[in-house]
Amino acid sequence: MRATNGGFLISQVKQVQGRVFDAMLQEAGIEEFNGAQGRILYILWQEDNLPIVELSRRTGLAKTTLTGMLDRMEEKGILERRFDKKDRRQVRIVLSDKARELNDKYNQVSDAMNERFYRGFTDSEIKQFEETLERILRNLTQE
Repeated sequence: MRATNGGFLISQVKQVQGRVFDAMLQEAGIEEFNGAQGRILYILWQEDNLPIVELSRRTGLAKTTLTGMLDRMEEKGILERRFDKKDRRQVRIVLSDKARELNDKYNQVSDAMNERFYRGFTDSEIKQFEETLERILRNLTQE
């Protein structure tokens, strides 16, 4: 097999994308959270009141990493931890009203980021690219 750069390029894209997205959030006046924390909020905006374990699975963040991020977000009043009413051993993550109010603003920044990310791509190229990334992700998570 010839030498490949896929993993290296994905890593670089992730780093640059994170810096660009953080800057775009700042330009939009969103100072309550950063891009990495936005991943957590994105999942919770889709489905609120999730157990930490499920949030970890959906974001791909290790539980220890996620816990520290949740601590900082809770301090800023973006979310809160609540004990599950049926199982007090389980902690659920719930959005605050403040976080819900930021959803539209975040979506505008996210749409602008997508436009930048896919500039010059056709719909067909975007579909093929995303299918390829999903295939790589499946390959990695099957091990």
